[in-house]
Amino acid sequence: MSTPGHGPTGATGQGLHLAPFRGLRYVPERVGSLAAVTSPPYDVVVRPDGLRHLETADPHNIVRLILPQAATAADRHRQAARTLRRWQDENVLAADPVPALYVYEQRGEGILQRGLIGALRLTPREEGVVLPHEDVMPHIIEDRAALMRDTSANLEPLLFSYRGDGNGTEGAAGVIERVIRTEPLLSTTTDDGYAHRLWSITAQDDLDRIDRDLSHRHALIADGHHRWATYLRLRAEQPAPGPWDFGLVLLVDTARYPLRVRAIHRLLHRLPVAEALAAVGGTFRVRTLDVPLQDALDALAQAVGGGRSRQCLPAGGRRPLPPRRPPGRGAAGPHDPGRPAAGMARAGCHGAALHAPGARLACAGRPGAHRLHPRDGGRRRAGRAPRRHGSADAPGPRGRRP
Repeated sequence: MSTPGHGPTGATGQGLHLAPFRGLRYVPERVGSLAAVTSPPYDVVVRPDGLRHLETADPHNIVRLILPQAATAADRHRQAARTLRRWQDENVLAADPVPALYVYEQRGEGILQRGLIGALRLTPREEGVVLPHEDVMPHIIEDRAALMRDTSANLEPLLFSYRGDGNGTEGAAGVIERVIRTEPLLSTTTDDGYAHRLWSITAQDDLDRIDRDLSHRHALIADGHHRWATYLRLRAEQPAPGPWDFGLVLLVDTARYPLRVRAIHRLLHRLPVAEALAAVGGTFRVRTLDVPLQDALDALAQAVGGGRSRQCLPAGGRRPLPPRRPPGRGAAGPHDPGRPAAGMARAGCHGAALHAPGARLACAGRPGAHRLHPRDGGRRRAGRAPRRHGSADAPGPRGRRP
């Protein structure tokens, strides 16, 4: 992404300000196919097999920029910068002629997602304009910051959600609904069956309508906490206002296009409880509670009060645990909002009672629930939205789902 263009004047309110920019996009004639140059986000590329698959799909796959391979971190970042410059010199990547906001659409498996890609004005956390909900790790921020410094580019967008008014006639939603009826800049279908389309918005009237609408909205970070922290770090390093005051994001109005939140755990089918407990013995302290299920769940709820993660693994019995939701909150599953995710029943708002389909597990009133204590006090992460962002041909998002 290049320096944001001149958007509406006076856009310095306490809401979102999404500025147009000149997107750097793949030139279709210079790559094997648009689908072949896409990649999942950097932190979900499976290594080494997934990385190797992407590198061989096309010599210009964007994974060579977001996950360059070299002996040291410094060499990796310099290599990405050289690759980016070479692709621009060879006209593999070309900047759009005028600054724009972009409408991105993703469709497949019953999902329709549309949003706006642009350069979001960075705001400090205390302003409450952008709402994070995860902790971050300093070494990841340092790595991403070094890559962005060397490339002088935003290589992939963050996924943000905000709640609009729910209609398709006013503000940003109205602009999107009108633009998608025109010819897209590009369209492609990736090998997972998802279709991706991209449009540009350059008319000043449309940009003004979007800005007025977003100026009183707040956004939740659906995916990209480390990259948001990286944006803020790079901006803090600058002595004067400039392009680092903005960061590349995809903004999705969840009133019109709800994100699908998938489970954050993995299921190990037909794993006997005894084997599971033996496998985690070196990581967790295990204590057996020879009490009815409800008493075990109550003990779990008390245990999490100290701020450390606790899990309850039931044993014996024939049917999975029923969900137990805290007042006013639900457990959202991957396909059916309001139901617990497959393999997970909520125990209060902190612990999770887990079962593996195919195993014999606890039913209400049966003894044998085990309480697990992480020895390292590890933390659990909040559920993430699906990481299918857009095509690499767009100015930043990449659309393969791993």
